[in-house]
Amino acid sequence: MASMIVISVTAVPDHVRGALTRWLLEVTPYLYVGTASAKVRDELWHSVSNCIGEGVAVLAHPAANEQGFELRTAGQQRRQAVDFDGLTLIATTVLNHGQEMEKP
Repeated sequence: MASMIVISVTAVPDHVRGALTRWLLEVTPYLYVGTASAKVRDELWHSVSNCIGEGVAVLAHPAANEQGFELRTAGQQRRQAVDFDGLTLIATTVLNHGQEMEKP
């Protein structure tokens, strides 16, 4: 059964954006929305996460849990999805001056 998915990307190669537009609408730059089956969603995510380079990507899709959705992330970013007793919360990392991100 097809369901709505949302993919947000930042600083990804142009070919990744092109691949996403084959299946989803780019409603604003780097934000893709559409309806796809679980197989298509998983294949899209596999392609995006393997070609992300220095970029960042987030996928949100419906799931049978308390919140009604699930998040997947790829790439190094300040915000990390953390499971807290079955709920997905967002933890942020602190940037040190001129240094890489530290894990929370």
